[in-house]
Amino acid sequence: MDFKLNIQDKFNKELPEDPNTENSRRQVTKACFSYVTPKKTAKPQIIHTSSEMLSALGLTKEDTKSTSFLNIFTGNEILPNTNPYAMCYGGYQFGNWAGQLGDGRAINLAEIEQDNKNWVLQLKGAGETPYSRTADGLAVLRSSIREYLCSEAMHHLGVPTTRALSLGLSGDQVLRDVLYNGNPEYEKGAIVCRAAPSFLRFGNYEIFASRQDNSTLKILVDYTIKNHYSYLGKPSKETYIKFIKEVGDKSLDMVMHWQRVGFVHGVMNTDNMSILGLTIDYGPYGWLEGYDHGWTPNTTDNTNKRYRYGTQPQIILWNLYKLANALYPLIEEVEPLEDILMVYRKKTEDSYLKMMRSKIGLFTEDKNDTLLIDTLETILQKYETDMTIFFRLLANFDSSVVTEDLSLISKAFYTPNQITDTIKEEWKQWFLKYQKRLLKESLNDGERKKVMNTVNPKYVLRNYMAQLAIDEANKGKYELIEEFYQLLKKPYDEQPESEKWFAKRPEWARNKVGCSMLSCSS
Repeated sequence: MDFKLNIQDKFNKELPEDPNTENSRRQVTKACFSYVTPKKTAKPQIIHTSSEMLSALGLTKEDTKSTSFLNIFTGNEILPNTNPYAMCYGGYQFGNWAGQLGDGRAINLAEIEQDNKNWVLQLKGAGETPYSRTADGLAVLRSSIREYLCSEAMHHLGVPTTRALSLGLSGDQVLRDVLYNGNPEYEKGAIVCRAAPSFLRFGNYEIFASRQDNSTLKILVDYTIKNHYSYLGKPSKETYIKFIKEVGDKSLDMVMHWQRVGFVHGVMNTDNMSILGLTIDYGPYGWLEGYDHGWTPNTTDNTNKRYRYGTQPQIILWNLYKLANALYPLIEEVEPLEDILMVYRKKTEDSYLKMMRSKIGLFTEDKNDTLLIDTLETILQKYETDMTIFFRLLANFDSSVVTEDLSLISKAFYTPNQITDTIKEEWKQWFLKYQKRLLKESLNDGERKKVMNTVNPKYVLRNYMAQLAIDEANKGKYELIEEFYQLLKKPYDEQPESEKWFAKRPEWARNKVGCSMLSCSS
């Protein structure tokens, strides 16, 4: 191999394995994973790498030019002295127990230790596993670009997330039905190398609880505490309780960041919930364009809108209930679990209020803040107003003057010609209250703007931007991937040379596939 990685595998050495090494679809019991080999690809090509993740793993840009790098991160070669595997887990999908799911198209290559950090390297789209069910275990370029760019963008937004090391083409054609309407077409196959301290999900624990396999459940929970939550103490009933509380706190922190930047995950099933509170599995996600608590990007969820923007914190609570139920056999007490979930509910209200205060530049508490924020959210949802642009422009508010026009925020309106006198009056009244509230703050306008601009990003990976990069990549042009990768490294900076991306969704993208609604097809 042309480069060195400090491989320190633990998951597939310390946990029970599937004794069946045949790569066939099956129910896997009493095992946390199955060994599997990535599928060799026809004509692999690496089209982008994350310089930051290269550095985090102890690699350099020069290493990416090697044949070994190409082959390993497109599934054509296995790292020396490693045993790739796919994890076994279950999950609740759209509120219903789905049974065994598992890594159907994700293959964990190895665990790397570098600079006192642990990274699991995982290929997504590298072929079939025992958990692929009726699928082919592959991924296509469009979904791979979305995952690659978004996971890195989220990191720079300050959102807890998995990361991405590389984006590659397999050279194979993959058949996909984008809209699930019976019209499948061949698309370019692709593979993303993802990285995270762990890819464990709520579903990893739920599968054993559902089978009443408490022995394997305990082994996995103890492993998780030892390797990821050792500060909670040695495994015991008390530590298990602390563990659930800690997972709840991390998950709450994650979802509040989602709400802050306008990210909608789209498919918050328990098998897509990281045990470390990381954003995981970038499927039919989307970014709010118009501020709308009822919006979901997922076509599968379009009717019930279970995973819409406004319900994400509550869905985390629902998922935590399921995790608590799964771990109950190790605790056998209901009251401490109920207490944790009740506290989460209260923390959600407090955290949301604190987050929204920060978005509008309030850094002290006032009893009327909830009403001020509720009123703002009502107005924003009445008239299609771009979330990212509105909150970024709000930082320019002059607290010494309230004008009669809406020039400060006019750029955020999608249909400015429909702004009536009634609408203007509603905004004027809100700004008057906002102005009065700012007088209770110690920061002057310049100081407030500076802080607000660290909370409200100027640039996010808007759905149409990702689609533009996909369209270009399908033509063999990858410049936009690089441009967006660099742009989204500094989402809070002004970057005047990139001002064209600080703009509302263009009208052509309003109902375009990939720009408004997305399916789970990838």
